[in-house]
Amino acid sequence: MKILPHIVIVDYGVGNLWSLSKALAQFADVEITEERQRIEKADAIILPGVGTFKAGMEGLAVRGLTEAIKERARAGVPVLGICLGAQLLLERGHEFGEQDGLGLIKGEVVQLPAMPPGVTMPVIGWQEVVPTQQPGAAALFAGITNPFFYFVHSYMFVPKEESVLAKTTYGGYQYAAALGEKNIFGVQFHPEKSGQAGLKLLENFIRSIKQ
Repeated sequence: MKILPHIVIVDYGVGNLWSLSKALAQFADVEITEERQRIEKADAIILPGVGTFKAGMEGLAVRGLTEAIKERARAGVPVLGICLGAQLLLERGHEFGEQDGLGLIKGEVVQLPAMPPGVTMPVIGWQEVVPTQQPGAAALFAGITNPFFYFVHSYMFVPKEESVLAKTTYGGYQYAAALGEKNIFGVQFHPEKSGQAGLKLLENFIRSIKQ
């Protein structure tokens, strides 16, 4: 009998937890927790996200999870951030003032630029995502033949160019849609709301886990 990898979804007071858990349960043993001890035993960690950068970091800090996530990530445990969770992976954010992030990937989170007349903000809806040639992009997006994903956001992450695994375009403006370095990955979109493409991306992430 094959033993499924144990995935922990971090509950830090913000995020879309249950639909994500349901999607992941097709490929892994999934647990939602805010307990440090449970996070330390996980084969992989997922940071979900709906909300502001400031609230996200405060949610991790008040639960005593900031250092635990950093330690596990630096020990090589795979981490996937989703939307706000991906933004928290970077060094700092500028939503409602400057705030330090987890600092697992170099870069910052800034507001999307002003859009042309008739282009609404925040970004809400389906957008095409185009993988880059950076290492890690091919594996994360393997087998995805219709790369449209569901986005909801008004801030974006700006990592180093070599950390960008995919890009998207909104209102004529191109920006990073996915990032990654070694065992750390982040996507600006919501794979759990993105149909078959999103499920395949989650499956690809889980397949990268070494037990």
